Amino acid sequence: MKPKAWWPGLPVITLALSAMVPVAGSAAPAQAASPPAAGTTTWKPRPEQWHKTVTVKDLAIPMSDGTILRGDLTFPATADGKAVTQKLPVLVTITPYNKSLPIGTNGGTLLGADVPADYFVDRGYAELWVDARGTGSSEGRWSAFSERESRDAGEVVAWAHRQPWSDGDVGMQGGSYLGIEQLFAAEQQPPGLKAIFPTVPSADPYRDVAAAGGELDAAFLPQWFLLVSGTGAIPPAFSLREPQSALTMAVDHLAAGVGGTLPEVLSGALGGDVAYDGPYWAERKPITHIDKVRVPTFIVGGEYDIFQRGEPLLFEGIQRAGTPVKFIDGPWDHLQAGSGKEIGGAGYGSLAELELRWFDHWIKGMDTGLDQIAPVTYYEQGTGRWVRTDQWIASDLSAQSFQLSGSSATAVKSGGLTAGAAAAGKSILQPLPASGLCTRSTDQWTGGLPSVVLKDLPCWNDNRLNDASGLAFDSAPVTRTLRFQGPINARLYVSTTSGDGLLSLALEDVAPDGSVHRITGGWQSVSQRALDKAKSRYLDGKLIQPWHPFLKSTKEALPPGTIAPVDVEIFPTGAAIQPGHRLRLAVEGFDIPHLAPLPDAGVQALGPMMIYTGGDYPSSVTMPVR
Repeated sequence: MKPKAWWPGLPVITLALSAMVPVAGSAAPAQAASPPAAGTTTWKPRPEQWHKTVTVKDLAIPMSDGTILRGDLTFPATADGKAVTQKLPVLVTITPYNKSLPIGTNGGTLLGADVPADYFVDRGYAELWVDARGTGSSEGRWSAFSERESRDAGEVVAWAHRQPWSDGDVGMQGGSYLGIEQLFAAEQQPPGLKAIFPTVPSADPYRDVAAAGGELDAAFLPQWFLLVSGTGAIPPAFSLREPQSALTMAVDHLAAGVGGTLPEVLSGALGGDVAYDGPYWAERKPITHIDKVRVPTFIVGGEYDIFQRGEPLLFEGIQRAGTPVKFIDGPWDHLQAGSGKEIGGAGYGSLAELELRWFDHWIKGMDTGLDQIAPVTYYEQGTGRWVRTDQWIASDLSAQSFQLSGSSATAVKSGGLTAGAAAAGKSILQPLPASGLCTRSTDQWTGGLPSVVLKDLPCWNDNRLNDASGLAFDSAPVTRTLRFQGPINARLYVSTTSGDGLLSLALEDVAPDGSVHRITGGWQSVSQRALDKAKSRYLDGKLIQPWHPFLKSTKEALPPGTIAPVDVEIFPTGAAIQPGHRLRLAVEGFDIPHLAPLPDAGVQALGPMMIYTGGDYPSSVTMPVR
């Protein structure tokens, strides 16, 4: 592996970030993946064409408003170290994490894909890494996923398309923020864009991560904001040779922190407009215009990823538009899925090989056997097998409901979960501000960082301790395998003593030995229970994915003593409960450190709630079952 260029001051920033930036692919504990499924592809990657590269740093890329973005261009080189003269297709990556650092780059340390440095350059592609507006060495004010930044993405592709060293064909790659930029670029439909390969992208940043269920994310977003701000403060390499441009960049970055992104973050934290799904978030959702993505797209997601909810929605939106699209969803957190280190378990080869297959086919016109890759390949929790389907919600799925039955008492007894008749009952849920602290949820919503430091901590894989802080409703041991896949809805009939509160749910697999595997989770603020039926999703006439507006105008306290149904979106997954195991729905009133109540919640977050079951209050869980 050939090393990337190294910024002289890197050791300083590396030490500063070391507490929160692990090596990409450092594995959070997960169920072991099964061997590749039958029919695994036999395609083999082609060998290198070149063995040397040359990089031109800090190319000026002018935007339509006069702002200058900066990009590093890497080209294959001949044996004497000179760039090859032929025009080549270009793979573009737009990053907010400073292209001069080995962070977020191929071979890098944070969301860096598990792809050898210069893998594609050695095989006849040019690579262009560009700092997003207001980050790294680029001018402008950073405002993540804003309309202006989205326009930049399309303009960068159009710029690469018309350069004299380009053959006019462009692809895009990268994970997380870098993957979201690809979707925004594709929605602009710039000339020359032929294919994209986003790993761990978001569909709706508000619902996916910023405010699950209407409460604010307090785990991932603060560390992410510090990372982008910290890497953006590093002086650019061109400071001495272009002092005026460097000064402009520095002023823009400072102004963005004081007058742009920082106030936006604080507004959300203080319960301002950004805390609700209003105009600020409307322009930051790739899913809104996903039908405009008309270039072949390959999405990699994770069942424990921070964007777990949105990745299937992106796949479905692109598929509906008739655009070629593939989706692999594995048992990975954000770092694991972004790195792709374990993607070979899906049976199609390494991440580098998958990307090469994708780009060689759609950009170079080669036959790389893409028909051997199913539209959807997902990991089935509980069995460890990989499942291949043509659609995310395939025709062999049907909706099945399980009724909560009887009463549960915290740390004392479980209620029931049944496909038959439910017994009436009521259970007191006392919110405990420690719930969620030692669970896979904590690891998931910090991007997989805690398990790097404490990888053997039992509660990453066994949720029974956390379940003792809330209520549990268990099925009888199943007699035949129960397979489900897709989004899930829990409708709970509740009353409150304070008018509000959080329902933090976990869908789990209870093994015969009593160990508890957390499959997936869902969250909902009681005061944001308003349901938009037109935007919600139904299967066989049953609700499987509720859609709540999350607006300040739709927020309504539940009068003490009033019983009302609250639909909780449980994030999509694929799993199987095997014979002898039980299906569990666990209910808590907090998910720490993942979510924090809005400041105006006050003591409402601590008020007891009552969960009602059976009879007039048919609390239930509804899922697509295979």
